[in-house]
Amino acid sequence: MRKTKKALIIGCGVAGPAAALFLKRAGFEPVVFEAMKGHDDYEGLFLNVGRNGMRVLDELGVDGPIRQDGFEMRVMSFRSGTGKLLGNIGEQTSEPHGVTIKRGFLHRILREEAQRQGIPIELGKKLLDLQMTADQVTAYFQDGTSATGDFVIGCDGIHSKTRSIILPNAAQPSYTGLISFGGFTHGRDIVREPGIQHMVFGKKAFFGYLVKDDGEIYWFGNMNYPGTPTRKDLQAIPASQWRQTITGLYRHDPHPVPDIVRRTEGEFGVYPIYDMLTQPAWHSGRAVLIGDAIHAVSPNAGQGASLALEDAMVLAKCLRDIDGVERAFARFQQLRQERVERIVRYSRTIGQRKHATNPIQVFFRDLLLPHFLKSAGKHSHAWMYDYHIDWNEKVPAEG
Repeated sequence: MRKTKKALIIGCGVAGPAAALFLKRAGFEPVVFEAMKGHDDYEGLFLNVGRNGMRVLDELGVDGPIRQDGFEMRVMSFRSGTGKLLGNIGEQTSEPHGVTIKRGFLHRILREEAQRQGIPIELGKKLLDLQMTADQVTAYFQDGTSATGDFVIGCDGIHSKTRSIILPNAAQPSYTGLISFGGFTHGRDIVREPGIQHMVFGKKAFFGYLVKDDGEIYWFGNMNYPGTPTRKDLQAIPASQWRQTITGLYRHDPHPVPDIVRRTEGEFGVYPIYDMLTQPAWHSGRAVLIGDAIHAVSPNAGQGASLALEDAMVLAKCLRDIDGVERAFARFQQLRQERVERIVRYSRTIGQRKHATNPIQVFFRDLLLPHFLKSAGKHSHAWMYDYHIDWNEKVPAEG
């Protein structure tokens, strides 16, 4: 009788619980280890799950709460720093590009589904080291405990400890030169336009916002920031200073941008934007990396969560259908690498376009962007959004 293989999953964000759910369905025994000592369902801002990612959530049976609580995005409307409409991508009658949802809510839905299916999630398990033999791997944690399984999956984000252990010579995340910030507020007097996310090329910084049916506003901004700041570096700056800086950035931008920023209660979330364009190896021995741990993408394309979900599904299929853990890992990388690197490059390009502040650059951007948006609308980014994975289709051993 075949012994059930045990999967050690490092990280309980998006990729970790999703991988655990697919692996359980495929007949494996997953266990999730999370470094944090408690779940923070209010941590972070919000993200977009593209319709490609929503298909994965649908396969897991958890898309319902996401659609119900989230904001279905059908149109991205772009305006200049003077308030002039530059153009739209998408139509109100078209299929949604995706669903915008609070990050913590998405984490909670995936985590609770894993727990409902009896998948163990252990907290306070900060990875310290991995030791591998020919047929098993042992994870050692900072609290002095350890766990042994047949293979390990690193789902521990852009600054992955798993990656630093198994691929010590891997390229490090690249700082894009930008930071992201944002928050939540309410504004009954701000026009609610279902399905429309507004993008404003502000005079000093980019700004985006949407208004939900209940009047809650999600907003974010990006600005150039020198050096190579860490999240801890940015958090060390007093909240009052961030509020003053960010309010000043948008003071002279068109309505309702300044009002949204000014009305925001509580602290602004502030994060440095890093990405990783390419890594030659995604696995070593009995360990593999997925999601941001191996191909972090900047938020400009709204694809980070969707790529992590796709990874989880494809990896589980490879492990299910291909004999030998290392062969399955190699096939997984082969199936995924070209697509994710294309999206990382695309997202980086969008970020560079957003941040023109030189008057000459602004002139040409505002002149040319309407033509670009018309072209983008015709092509609808089908290559990105219409990617489909069939759970029941067997993965061939060779490409």
